[in-house]
Amino acid sequence: MTTSTVTYQGELRTSAIHLKSNNEVITDAPTDNHGKGEAFSPTDLLATSLASCMLTIMGIKARDMDVDLAGTAANVTKVMATDPRRVSEVQVVIEFKQAFDDRTLTILKNSALTCPVAKSLHPDLVQNVRFEVPS
Repeated sequence: MTTSTVTYQGELRTSAIHLKSNNEVITDAPTDNHGKGEAFSPTDLLATSLASCMLTIMGIKARDMDVDLAGTAANVTKVMATDPRRVSEVQVVIEFKQAFDDRTLTILKNSALTCPVAKSLHPDLVQNVRFEVPS
């Protein structure tokens, strides 16, 4: 089953429609690659997908353990390389809004680090993940 349809809009912009929900995502080329930078770039989405997947998988595990992750956030930094131009590193800082016991925190971290996107990215792409927990 087809997941999405992506249409080139011109001027280095695409429109992606998620077919099940009809939600739309717009991408623009970044300003350092001839674009307007008015929306996520395709490489921004790649980096952001890693964090979104991590939070989603942690959310599933947290729900199973009756733990509330509401408000947990991830800050994402994408690092580009040249020759060839590619994403060389994704830095993700996951900020928990509450403290957890050691066992719960270990389970949540392991869930994040083994999410499907993390396991789908090329091994040369550095995934630098840090977890911040309030004291």
